[in-house]
Amino acid sequence: MTKTLLQSDMGNYLLSAISCLCLLHTGVRAKECFQAVLGRSETFHVPAGGSLSLSCVVEHCGASWKGHWMWTNSTIARSQHVNESVRHRLNNVTLSPNKTKQILELLSITQSDAGSYACSVVWAETGETEQGHLMHVNITAALPSQRSVLHRVLVCACASLCLPIILVLARFLSSEVKPQPLPRTLSTHAAAYGDQPHPAPQPPPRRPIPQKRSSSSHKAKSPPKTQQNKEVVYAEVSQGAQRQQEPTREPAQSTVYSSLRFS
Repeated sequence: MTKTLLQSDMGNYLLSAISCLCLLHTGVRAKECFQAVLGRSETFHVPAGGSLSLSCVVEHCGASWKGHWMWTNSTIARSQHVNESVRHRLNNVTLSPNKTKQILELLSITQSDAGSYACSVVWAETGETEQGHLMHVNITAALPSQRSVLHRVLVCACASLCLPIILVLARFLSSEVKPQPLPRTLSTHAAAYGDQPHPAPQPPPRRPIPQKRSSSSHKAKSPPKTQQNKEVVYAEVSQGAQRQQEPTREPAQSTVYSSLRFS
């Protein structure tokens, strides 16, 4: 009985091992590498003066190969190689040990760049040439320059900022200095009183009061006193005002004395 159980267990182990080997073999077959140019057909619309980047993936499985880009135009019967230049840049990027990405950059595109582009690979082992799918490039009209629009926006913004500042400065400068009234000169007085025929009367100068002589025996004369500065006061009175201020004087009434005698 024990022998029978051991044999059945061994049989189960063998079946499990065989099934694992089959699954492993199927997985290895599924991960096999096939040499090919991977890509799809696309159409690009690019404005004149713009740029475009085209790419394709080469699955070489670690074998030697040589790739390049082909260009075909409607006016050209046969395809031409795209060579490295100022406007055309070629580059290869390694994605894995079995895959490499080919990149073509088109700079400053013109109408002469319109056409179909495709990756072309030559396998070193067999010498065969394999070409990928075509990528069509159409050139459209150039877009309006964004620089001119930005320049206009900046000019308008600067003008809107500078105008209030200029107005504030002009208002400040105009209110900073106010004109001062000129003093009245003699000409203004003459113009104001030009209708007066005669100048205003002036008071006579004051006479000095005579001093009494001292009664002393010496009768010495006292030293002369310094003459005081005479002050002259000028008054301006209009003729009309003078007439209003001076009341009319009535003549003095005479007094008559009489005597009466009774006899």
